Order: sequence, then C-alpha cells, then structure tokens
Amino acid sequence: MTTPTPTAPVRDRALSLAGHQLPAYIYDLGALREHAAAVRSALPERVELYYAAKANPEPEILTALAPYVHGYEVSSGGELAHVAASVPDRPLAFGGPGKTPDEIAAALELGVARFHVESAYELRMLAELASRTAPGRRIAVLLRFNLPLAAGSLEGSALTMGGRPTPFGMDPAEADDAVRALTDGSHPQLELRGIHAHLASGLAAAEQLAVAEAVVTWAAGLAARHRVPLHEVNVGGGMTVDYARPGARFDWAAFGTGLSRIAAAHPGPLLRIEPGRALSAYCGWYATEVLDVKHSHGEDFAVVRGGTHHLRTPATKGHDQPAAVLPVDTWPHPWPRAAARQDVITLTGQLCTPKDVLARRVPAAVLRAGDRVVFALAGAYAWNISHHDFLMHPRPGFHFLAPAFPEPTPPHGP
Repeated sequence: MTTPTPTAPVRDRALSLAGHQLPAYIYDLGALREHAAAVRSALPERVELYYAAKANPEPEILTALAPYVHGYEVSSGGELAHVAASVPDRPLAFGGPGKTPDEIAAALELGVARFHVESAYELRMLAELASRTAPGRRIAVLLRFNLPLAAGSLEGSALTMGGRPTPFGMDPAEADDAVRALTDGSHPQLELRGIHAHLASGLAAAEQLAVAEAVVTWAAGLAARHRVPLHEVNVGGGMTVDYARPGARFDWAAFGTGLSRIAAAHPGPLLRIEPGRALSAYCGWYATEVLDVKHSHGEDFAVVRGGTHHLRTPATKGHDQPAAVLPVDTWPHPWPRAAARQDVITLTGQLCTPKDVLARRVPAAVLRAGDRVVFALAGAYAWNISHHDFLMHPRPGFHFLAPAFPEPTPPHGP
C-alpha cells in the first residue's frame, strides 16, 4: 500500500490536538474545493454534476461543494430535510428504493426538482400524492431502470446495483408500460423528463464511459420507440476511489472527453452524473493516537483510540485504510513507552472484536505509544456509515479546515 501524505494543515491539526481530543475527523475544505473545481472544469457544458449526499452529508461539506455542483441527490426523508436546510434553495433529486408516502409528500412540499422513480407502484403513489400535496404543479420524473449490460461490463465494480437481479430500479421489461403511464394521460401531473440508471460503483473512467454510453443509447431507443422527447439521462455515479493507491484518482479528463463524444452522438438530452465518494473522499482524514503496541505470534499490533466504529470503511469494503504515522517525541507519563519491534505493523481499534482492523502491514519504523496516525480517504462513507454506539466509546471531534479559496458562482440546476 502507498503511504499517503497529509496536507500541511491536516498534519498540523492532527499534531496540535490533545490526546483527549482524539480521535477526530479533519476535513480539508480547501482541498475539497480545489478537487471539485477540477472535476467541474473537466466536464462538458451539457453534463450536470450532482453530489450524492449519502457519501458525506456534513453541512460544511455540502456548503463547500455548492459553487461547483448543479444540485444534490438525496435518498431518504432524513437526507432530504438535512440537505434542504444545509444548502437551501439548491436543486434536489430524490432517489433510492422504498420511499415512504410521508417522504414523497415532504419532497413535494419542498419543491424537489427531480424524482427518480424506482417502480410502477412508486409511480402510482407519486401521482396520487402529487394531486393532494402539489395540485396544479407539474412533477418531473426520471424512470430508473436496472439495465442489462454486455458481459464483463461490471467486472471491475466494487458494488453492483444493476445488470443482474437487484432491488434497484425497474426491470427493462416494464419500460414500455412505464413510459405509456406517463404519456397517455393516466398521470397528468407527472412529466417524463428522462431515464436514470446507476448500475455500479468503483469503475474506472473507461468502464464508466462504456456503461454511460450503453445507458444513453438504451434511453434514446426507448424514447424514439414511443416518439417522446428525451430531455435528460442520469448515468449515476460510482467513480472509483483506489484505497490501495491514495494518490491515484479517477481520470476525470478522459471521462469528460468521453462524455463529450456521447453528448455529440445524442444531441437531445442533457446528461447528469451524481458522484459522491469520488468528490469528497480525498478531503477527509481520521486522526488518532497509538494507545498500546504489542507483539503477538510474530507480528506487531498497535491499538489506537477509536476504530471501525468510527471509520467503518475498511471493515465494510475489506481493505486496508491508507495510513500515515506522525511521530510524537514527547511522552508525558512516568511509565516506559511501548514500541514496535518490526518495520510493519497492523493498526487496530479499541473494540472487542478481531474485525476491528483499520490497516495491515503499515510501514511504521519505531512506532511508539503516543504517536499519531492519520487515515486518508476518510471524507466519504466513513463516519456516517459507522456503528457509532458499539461499546459506547466517545465520539470523535470534527474539524473543518477552510483556507481562503476563490468560489465561483454556483451553476444553475434545472
């Protein structure tokens, strides 16, 4: 594994915190803005960028991204209310399976810009609730489909939401009936705007482009068959983040060039992407300190404050979270410091389970109790998906580093 290098502000903050202030999440908002600006500049004009709030819904993250994204994708009533309050008056798209009537009604009352409809049942429910909650208003719908893809298209994915039996989206066999329901007057308040298909996560640029092209081509064929306009196609997110190589990033330049080609081949619809992890993962660090170092059956282990109840990502994905050691020379205690015997060490947390492993074989010459460790790529699917209350350890602190960075005018969403 490549050892990540924390930015100077992250390093300084991690070393300045007292032991009782750790663990802590440290978010470099300047780095987030710089990355988001680069992503936005790589995308062609006819591609809209929405942030999938599920990746990290911290208000400071949402606000920092506001100048660079056209809107936000939310997947629950809780996310809906939270994001609407954090970045008011910004376009929202409501997606996700299993929407409840109360959630849909709340979204209608908030004036949500797009509904990603997952089933025929949900379509009927949306139509009925719209007539009650938002009479006289046209409601924009993108039908989500679980589309078939060529064999091997999703082999590189970390998570697969389509191309095989899953609970996400409609079966393609239902496409004609769904389009007819939106165009034959059955649901007069609902307007078919286009198609949504988020099929996988963890794909590299070439794989993402192949999936996007397949989705847009299928959507265009469906619209042509029914002789209806195709205004928008949302090809989802899932751009890869490589935890084994934290310095390697998704090739946004190549992806933008490929999307330009797809847009030129299909001049009608607006294209939309909704990344989450690939936007915010790089700005976040989980900082902690070494509590103990021990030797067991030929291997060295360091127990750090916190663990996978704060940073669940490595346990969830089965990987080693990239980590860097920050030596601390002072030792305030009268007892001797525990120290590693070997040049590589396994970093574990405080939980009473052998699954509480954050990273294995971390290069750590002369690691000692009291040293600091910072885990990179902790800006997405980290704290917000963790089992916080297991063993009832203290929760981490949150620090948002916000150096000056020019902020452009937010792009206009639909």
